[in-house]
Amino acid sequence: MAKVFKKTSGNGTIALYLGKRDFVDCVDSVEVVDGVVKVDPAGLNGKKVFVYLACAFRYGSDDLDVIGLSFRRDIWIKRVQVYPVPATKAPSTPLQESLLKKVGDQGCPFTFQMPLNLPCSVSLQPGSGDSGKACGVDFEVKAYIADEADNPDEVIEKKNTCRLIIRKIQFAPANNKAGPKAEISKQFMMTDKPVNVEISLEKEIYYHGDPISVNVKINNETTKTVKKIKVSVEQLTSVVLYSSDTYSKEVCAQEFGETVGANSTFEKSFQVVPLLADNKDKRGLAVDGRLKDEDTNLASTTLGQGERELQGILVSYKVKVTVTVSGGGMLGGLTGR
Repeated sequence: MAKVFKKTSGNGTIALYLGKRDFVDCVDSVEVVDGVVKVDPAGLNGKKVFVYLACAFRYGSDDLDVIGLSFRRDIWIKRVQVYPVPATKAPSTPLQESLLKKVGDQGCPFTFQMPLNLPCSVSLQPGSGDSGKACGVDFEVKAYIADEADNPDEVIEKKNTCRLIIRKIQFAPANNKAGPKAEISKQFMMTDKPVNVEISLEKEIYYHGDPISVNVKINNETTKTVKKIKVSVEQLTSVVLYSSDTYSKEVCAQEFGETVGANSTFEKSFQVVPLLADNKDKRGLAVDGRLKDEDTNLASTTLGQGERELQGILVSYKVKVTVTVSGGGMLGGLTGR
């Protein structure tokens, strides 16, 4: 085991151990969250020890919570008792066996299986004047000392808790499927024939930092000249909680001075590379969840399977090609996701 992540409660009675903090969503399955809590029974005073894994949407900073309102909504939460050890418990995983060797006899293992309909860890990029934690979806593993697992009337002191933030990250399996294709045709005033544009992507999946090759075909049947081609990538972010709101932000745009004369055809592949480094000042842009001050990327596309209904923040991207025709204004936006 290369690294162990540990957090100890303020009173030193319990300590939370994880072997990793990134857990992969492979669309049809999610990695198990497994760890160990070290418990010193002498400090419990007859209480029990529980662990929960929570997926929550944060839509306000903690410093705004001044009138008793919560700016955090739990999307999913699961609680388990680890001490006293339940009569029936699952076999330890290989990771837990390694942690138990480190922790000793006071180690109590726990395991969580996340459902398939949870979103991945996503943050909305704050503005320059924003403070506190960013809005977004996060996952938290928390161990705590209490009489009951979930009693709203029981006050759990902060010194009796310890927690670690983890990330659920999207994995996109490679495939050989052809990329999407889109076509548009527009006829202008004073012309009886149209300009036809077709765009296509060479593949369906691109990874962070990959150049996106956009193939553009133009059949100009008019007497006008195509004087400019713009290729852009837009991020579509849907916040799905009480209702569904979708926001669009341009994350990459490049203009090419290609011309297509009257009654002629054109075909060329253009490359664009959307990067977070070029969008640091865009407030509300969705980025992959980060741990402390680690670098991150533009948020990964949310991949779904079948009929699973997702909540939280869902992300997708579309490629847009805009062709400008002399004397005729914009041909229009041609999009392919």
